[in-house]
Amino acid sequence: MKGGRSKTEAKKADPKLSVKKGGAAAGKKPVKKGKPVKDPNKPKRPASAFFVFMEDFRKQYKEKHPNNKSVATVGKAGGDKWKSLSEAEKAPFVAKAEKRKAEYEKTLQAYNKKMNEGAGTEEEESDKSRSEVNDENDDEDGSDADDDDEDDDDE
Repeated sequence: MKGGRSKTEAKKADPKLSVKKGGAAAGKKPVKKGKPVKDPNKPKRPASAFFVFMEDFRKQYKEKHPNNKSVATVGKAGGDKWKSLSEAEKAPFVAKAEKRKAEYEKTLQAYNKKMNEGAGTEEEESDKSRSEVNDENDDEDGSDADDDDEDDDDE
């Protein structure tokens, strides 16, 4: 073969192009570090004025169009209607939304207060449980020494 590679050259791989097999990346999934676990007891955020409007609009739309099963159609119609409303027509929905927001803020403050108080007691309990675990380990070490004495009696 003129100008071609020999068999030994073809077998040698360029180290820059090779892919490492095994190693840390093989077979291991990366640990997700992102969203913390959500607390199911945390109060839900209140609906915006648009969603308060949509609650009423869905009922009206279903009465006028009982055969419609498409959620997208209802959403589009509601969005178009909301855009066409004047500020005066939107006012009652905005007022309901603000009322719900005020209630949410009260419940959230109560929730946060409860969580802050609960956090202090959890730390104390976890320290206590750690010491209890350590005490149990100390007892086990002492009982092993007694077992050795029993073995000596058998001899």
